[in-house]
Amino acid sequence: MPRVVTNASNIQVLYEDNHLVAINKRVGDIVQGDKTKDTPLSEIVKTYLKQKYKKPGAVFLGVIHRLDRPTTGAVIFAKTSKALKRMNQLFADKKIDKTYWALVKNAPQKQNDSLTHWLKKNPKTNTTKVYPKEVKDSKKAILHYKTLLKLDNYTLLEIILETGRSHQIRSQMAYIGCPIKGDLKYGFNRSNTDGGIHLHAKKVQFIHPVSKDPISINAALPDEVLWNECQKMI
Repeated sequence: MPRVVTNASNIQVLYEDNHLVAINKRVGDIVQGDKTKDTPLSEIVKTYLKQKYKKPGAVFLGVIHRLDRPTTGAVIFAKTSKALKRMNQLFADKKIDKTYWALVKNAPQKQNDSLTHWLKKNPKTNTTKVYPKEVKDSKKAILHYKTLLKLDNYTLLEIILETGRSHQIRSQMAYIGCPIKGDLKYGFNRSNTDGGIHLHAKKVQFIHPVSKDPISINAALPDEVLWNECQKMI
Protein backbone atom coordinates (compact mmCIF):
# COMPACT_ATOMS: atom_id res chain seq x y z
CA MET A 1 0.00 0.00 0.00
CA PRO A 2 1.27 3.52 -0.77
CA ARG A 3 2.40 5.52 2.22
CA VAL A 4 0.36 8.72 2.16
CA VAL A 5 1.59 11.62 4.28
CA THR A 6 -0.33 14.88 4.55
CA ASN A 7 1.02 16.28 7.83
CA ALA A 8 3.96 18.55 7.09
CA SER A 9 4.55 19.62 10.68
CA ASN A 10 7.17 16.96 11.38
CA ILE A 11 9.67 17.88 8.67
CA GLN A 12 12.94 19.45 9.82
CA VAL A 13 13.65 22.70 7.95
CA LEU A 14 17.37 23.43 7.83
CA TYR A 15 17.27 26.65 5.82
CA GLU A 16 14.66 28.82 4.17
CA ASP A 17 14.52 32.14 2.35
CA ASN A 18 12.39 33.57 -0.48
CA HIS A 19 14.01 31.32 -3.08
CA LEU A 20 15.17 28.11 -1.39
CA VAL A 21 14.16 25.68 1.32
CA ALA A 22 16.36 22.86 2.66
CA ILE A 23 15.04 19.83 4.54
CA ASN A 24 16.75 17.17 6.66
CA LYS A 25 15.45 14.08 4.88
CA ARG A 26 14.52 11.05 6.96
CA VAL A 27 15.03 7.36 6.18
CA GLY A 28 12.33 6.17 3.81
CA ASP A 29 11.37 9.54 2.35
CA ILE A 30 11.45 9.69 -1.43
CA VAL A 31 12.42 13.10 -2.78
CA GLN A 32 10.26 12.90 -5.89
CA GLY A 33 7.28 10.68 -6.77
CA ASP A 34 7.90 7.21 -8.19
CA LYS A 35 6.06 3.98 -9.02
CA THR A 36 5.44 3.25 -5.31
CA LYS A 37 2.87 6.08 -5.25
CA ASP A 38 4.13 7.02 -1.77
CA THR A 39 3.80 10.71 -0.98
CA PRO A 40 7.16 12.28 -1.94
CA LEU A 41 9.03 14.77 0.20
CA SER A 42 8.46 17.40 -2.49
CA GLU A 43 4.70 17.20 -1.91
CA ILE A 44 5.13 17.30 1.88
CA VAL A 45 7.23 20.45 1.56
CA LYS A 46 4.59 21.99 -0.71
CA THR A 47 2.03 21.32 2.01
CA TYR A 48 4.35 22.91 4.59
CA LEU A 49 4.72 26.06 2.44
CA LYS A 50 1.00 26.22 1.71
CA GLN A 51 0.16 25.99 5.42
CA LYS A 52 2.91 28.34 6.61
CA TYR A 53 2.15 31.13 4.16
CA LYS A 54 -1.59 30.41 3.83
CA LYS A 55 -1.29 30.20 0.05
CA PRO A 56 -4.70 29.83 -1.60
CA GLY A 57 -3.49 28.38 -4.92
CA ALA A 58 -0.87 25.99 -6.19
CA VAL A 59 2.59 26.14 -4.62
CA PHE A 60 5.68 26.11 -6.84
CA LEU A 61 8.47 23.82 -5.68
CA GLY A 62 11.34 22.71 -7.88
CA VAL A 63 13.33 19.52 -7.23
CA ILE A 64 17.01 20.44 -7.61
CA HIS A 65 18.69 17.17 -6.59
CA ARG A 66 17.84 13.87 -4.95
CA LEU A 67 18.99 11.51 -2.22
CA ASP A 68 18.39 7.77 -2.34
CA ARG A 69 15.38 6.61 -0.31
CA PRO A 70 17.43 4.84 2.42
CA THR A 71 19.78 7.85 2.77
CA THR A 72 19.29 10.78 5.14
CA GLY A 73 20.39 14.41 5.19
CA ALA A 74 20.19 17.76 3.46
CA VAL A 75 17.96 18.17 0.41
CA ILE A 76 17.42 21.57 -1.21
CA PHE A 77 14.30 22.63 -3.10
CA ALA A 78 13.65 25.79 -5.12
CA LYS A 79 10.71 27.99 -4.22
CA THR A 80 10.98 30.04 -7.43
CA SER A 81 11.62 29.19 -11.07
CA LYS A 82 14.54 31.62 -11.09
CA ALA A 83 16.22 29.78 -8.22
CA LEU A 84 15.53 26.39 -9.81
CA LYS A 85 17.19 27.36 -13.08
CA ARG A 86 20.21 28.91 -11.37
CA MET A 87 20.67 26.07 -8.87
CA ASN A 88 20.48 23.53 -11.69
CA GLN A 89 23.28 25.46 -13.38
CA LEU A 90 25.36 25.45 -10.20
CA PHE A 91 25.03 21.68 -10.01
CA ALA A 92 25.89 21.33 -13.71
CA ASP A 93 28.96 23.52 -13.21
CA LYS A 94 29.98 21.54 -10.10
CA LYS A 95 29.79 24.64 -7.93
CA ILE A 96 27.90 22.87 -5.13
CA ASP A 97 30.06 21.28 -2.43
CA LYS A 98 28.42 18.19 -0.90
CA THR A 99 29.83 16.43 2.15
CA TYR A 100 28.56 13.05 3.36
CA TRP A 101 29.19 10.91 6.42
CA ALA A 102 29.15 7.14 6.02
CA LEU A 103 29.58 4.27 8.46
CA VAL A 104 31.25 1.42 6.60
CA LYS A 105 32.13 -2.17 7.31
CA ASN A 106 35.90 -2.70 7.12
CA ALA A 107 38.30 0.22 7.33
CA PRO A 108 39.64 1.24 3.92
CA GLN A 109 43.28 0.40 3.25
CA LYS A 110 44.16 4.10 3.14
CA GLN A 111 43.00 6.55 5.82
CA ASN A 112 42.42 9.23 3.16
CA ASP A 113 42.15 8.74 -0.58
CA SER A 114 40.52 9.79 -3.84
CA LEU A 115 38.59 7.18 -5.83
CA THR A 116 38.14 7.35 -9.59
CA HIS A 117 35.99 4.73 -11.30
CA TRP A 118 33.56 4.39 -14.18
CA LEU A 119 29.96 3.63 -13.27
CA LYS A 120 27.24 2.04 -15.35
CA LYS A 121 23.65 1.99 -14.14
CA ASN A 122 21.33 -0.97 -14.67
CA PRO A 123 17.81 0.52 -14.69
CA LYS A 124 16.18 -2.92 -14.46
CA THR A 125 17.77 -3.70 -11.09
CA ASN A 126 18.32 -0.07 -10.03
CA THR A 127 21.95 -0.82 -9.26
CA THR A 128 25.24 0.69 -10.39
CA LYS A 129 28.19 -1.43 -11.51
CA VAL A 130 31.71 -0.13 -10.94
CA TYR A 131 34.56 -0.53 -13.43
CA PRO A 132 38.23 0.36 -12.96
CA LYS A 133 38.42 1.57 -16.58
CA GLU A 134 36.02 3.18 -18.99
CA VAL A 135 33.51 0.87 -20.65
CA LYS A 136 30.68 1.54 -23.07
CA ASP A 137 27.95 3.80 -21.62
CA SER A 138 29.84 4.28 -18.35
CA LYS A 139 30.33 7.62 -16.60
CA LYS A 140 33.41 8.78 -14.76
CA ALA A 141 32.94 9.07 -10.99
CA ILE A 142 35.28 10.78 -8.52
CA LEU A 143 35.02 11.10 -4.76
CA HIS A 144 37.40 11.94 -1.94
CA TYR A 145 37.21 10.40 1.52
CA LYS A 146 38.94 10.71 4.86
CA THR A 147 38.67 8.62 8.01
CA LEU A 148 37.06 10.49 10.90
CA LEU A 149 36.63 7.76 13.50
CA LYS A 150 37.02 4.04 14.12
CA LEU A 151 34.40 2.28 16.21
CA ASP A 152 34.53 -1.34 17.36
CA ASN A 153 32.90 -2.71 14.21
CA TYR A 154 32.61 0.23 11.82
CA THR A 155 34.59 3.14 10.41
CA LEU A 156 33.19 6.66 10.02
CA LEU A 157 34.21 8.32 6.78
CA GLU A 158 33.72 11.85 5.52
CA ILE A 159 33.13 11.79 1.77
CA ILE A 160 33.17 14.70 -0.66
CA LEU A 161 31.69 14.13 -4.09
CA GLU A 162 33.36 15.59 -7.14
CA THR A 163 30.75 14.03 -9.45
CA GLY A 164 27.16 13.16 -8.67
CA ARG A 165 26.40 9.75 -10.18
CA SER A 166 23.57 7.39 -9.28
CA HIS A 167 24.47 5.37 -6.15
CA GLN A 168 28.01 6.71 -6.47
CA ILE A 169 29.11 6.57 -2.84
CA ARG A 170 27.34 3.28 -2.18
CA SER A 171 28.84 1.50 -5.18
CA GLN A 172 32.34 2.96 -5.01
CA MET A 173 32.78 2.23 -1.31
CA ALA A 174 31.49 -1.32 -1.80
CA TYR A 175 33.91 -1.79 -4.70
CA ILE A 176 36.90 -1.14 -2.41
CA GLY A 177 35.53 -3.58 0.18
CA CYS A 178 33.81 -1.05 2.45
CA PRO A 179 30.03 -1.42 2.02
CA ILE A 180 27.88 1.04 3.94
CA LYS A 181 26.12 -0.35 7.03
CA GLY A 182 22.68 -1.66 6.13
CA ASP A 183 23.20 -1.49 2.36
CA LEU A 184 22.13 -4.97 1.25
CA LYS A 185 22.08 -3.84 -2.38
CA TYR A 186 25.83 -3.24 -2.28
CA GLY A 187 27.10 -6.10 -0.20
CA PHE A 188 26.40 -5.42 3.45
CA ASN A 189 25.38 -8.65 5.18
CA ARG A 190 22.23 -7.46 6.97
CA SER A 191 19.70 -4.67 6.80
CA ASN A 192 19.09 -1.90 9.32
CA THR A 193 15.89 -2.24 11.32
CA ASP A 194 14.48 0.99 9.83
CA GLY A 195 15.27 -0.04 6.26
CA GLY A 196 17.81 2.74 5.86
CA ILE A 197 21.55 2.81 5.42
CA HIS A 198 24.19 4.72 7.37
CA LEU A 199 24.82 7.35 4.71
CA HIS A 200 24.03 10.95 5.61
CA ALA A 201 24.25 14.13 3.52
CA LYS A 202 25.89 16.21 6.24
CA LYS A 203 26.67 19.53 4.59
CA VAL A 204 25.92 21.48 1.41
CA GLN A 205 27.79 24.69 0.53
CA PHE A 206 27.29 27.06 -2.39
CA ILE A 207 26.92 30.68 -3.41
CA HIS A 208 23.28 31.69 -3.26
CA PRO A 209 21.97 31.96 -6.83
CA VAL A 210 20.12 35.23 -6.18
CA SER A 211 21.69 37.03 -3.20
CA LYS A 212 25.22 35.76 -4.02
CA ASP A 213 25.85 35.18 -0.31
CA PRO A 214 27.84 32.10 0.74
CA ILE A 215 25.45 29.45 2.10
CA SER A 216 26.41 26.53 4.33
CA ILE A 217 23.64 24.09 5.27
CA ASN A 218 24.34 21.48 7.96
CA ALA A 219 22.05 18.53 8.63
CA ALA A 220 21.99 16.97 12.09
CA LEU A 221 22.61 13.23 12.24
CA PRO A 222 19.61 10.94 12.78
CA ASP A 223 18.79 10.09 16.41
CA GLU A 224 20.12 6.53 16.23
CA VAL A 225 22.48 4.48 18.42
CA LEU A 226 25.55 4.39 16.17
CA TRP A 227 25.13 7.92 14.85
CA ASN A 228 24.76 9.13 18.45
CA GLU A 229 27.96 7.31 19.37
CA CYS A 230 29.79 9.02 16.51
CA GLN A 231 28.43 12.40 17.58
CA LYS A 232 29.76 11.91 21.11
CA MET A 233 33.24 10.92 19.92
CA ILE A 234 33.82 13.53 17.20
